[in-house]
Amino acid sequence: MTQILVIDDEAVIRSALTRLLNRHNYDVVSVGSVGEAELEYDLTVFDLIIADLRLPGAPGTDVIKKANGTPVLIMTSYASVKSAVESMRLGAVDYIAKPFDHDEMIMVIDRITKEGRLQRQNAALKSVVQREYPVTGMIGNCQAMKEVFDRIQKVAPTDTNVLIFGESGTGKELVARAVHEASPRKDAPIVTVNCGAIPSELIESELFGHEKGAFTGAVEARSGLVEAADGGTLFLDEIAELPPTAQSGLLRALQDGEVRRIGSTTVRKVDVRVLAATHRDLAKYVAEGRFREDLFFRLHVMEIWLPPLRERGNDVVALAKNLVVRMCRQLNKPAVDLSEDALEAIQRYHWPGNVRELENAIERAVILSDGNEIDSDHLTLGLSNNTPAHNDPVLPGSLDEYFRGFVKQHESKLTETELARRLGISRKTLWERRQRLGIPRSK
Repeated sequence: MTQILVIDDEAVIRSALTRLLNRHNYDVVSVGSVGEAELEYDLTVFDLIIADLRLPGAPGTDVIKKANGTPVLIMTSYASVKSAVESMRLGAVDYIAKPFDHDEMIMVIDRITKEGRLQRQNAALKSVVQREYPVTGMIGNCQAMKEVFDRIQKVAPTDTNVLIFGESGTGKELVARAVHEASPRKDAPIVTVNCGAIPSELIESELFGHEKGAFTGAVEARSGLVEAADGGTLFLDEIAELPPTAQSGLLRALQDGEVRRIGSTTVRKVDVRVLAATHRDLAKYVAEGRFREDLFFRLHVMEIWLPPLRERGNDVVALAKNLVVRMCRQLNKPAVDLSEDALEAIQRYHWPGNVRELENAIERAVILSDGNEIDSDHLTLGLSNNTPAHNDPVLPGSLDEYFRGFVKQHESKLTETELARRLGISRKTLWERRQRLGIPRSK
């Protein structure tokens, strides 16, 4: 139940307000002064404090600082613009004049308490997100990751543009979010654009917006993602895939701080910080004429290189253990541990898909595991001399479909022991799955 503290030196007002709020299911206590409130209660436990402006000893606005974030609604019979402005300047959440209308008072209190709940929910959600998907707290203890953390710490407080390099799946977006969260822009949005996922004929409209009638299908004016990031951060993933026409518009946004919607004759000012990422050799793209040199140098003020997972040593074990805990929680599964053979398989595997592949493998293993331990069978990693099997079929669908396709493709060339090793399972498990799926051994 919502708890409210009423501070008023008139007993009649305190009593009437208490009865009114009780009828609307609020839990209310009341006192006659700020000093009495501070002496008798922890002011931070209340959802709302309603205080008269003129009180004996200290004005009602004095409770604002003492309440340490608890919203304070100021009421007074001496209503004036000056006192209202002063109360709001001191931090009051709202202001109501006596004699107040009962419906108006309840409406104001309902709004304030609902806003307070939303703020607490948002804070709790942000805490969960930071715990489940750590940004500034990324996992890594190898030297290469320490250098990444050092770069993030140094560049985040600035407005400098950053290029993030790394193979697919290494966590480039995570780095971008870490930079944003540690920057002065953290309370503004970070807008993510995958330049390779948007058709080239639509990318300009997505980035810069368009006016009504600018092209077929433009039935109404629409702002672009660059405008959506105004005041915050624009993260351009797979920047090397950006077509030349869109590169020109992005250069204008970086140079002049303005965008022009498609079909518009006017420009709009924007204030965005640009972070870009790619797994391509962008300097090579520039040399080949596939990427604008001037845009490259605008973006390439600071660079951060993310190492592939196979070069991060024991980080893979720490990441795997952390992912197991997270996946169990996300999938509402009982806690499980990684067995010794699972840890050995994880360390031995090449991880061509990097952290993203590890995350997928752990999620799959948590789903498949029935007991309190994940073993190498659950991971279903295709192990072959510590490197990925490039000729293995990549089949859509279930793990059973992958298993069936892999076995049929390789069983004529490999022994059962070799097949099992390539699949990262034991011979016994291989035999059991053959039986279950009806795949007899070839003669």
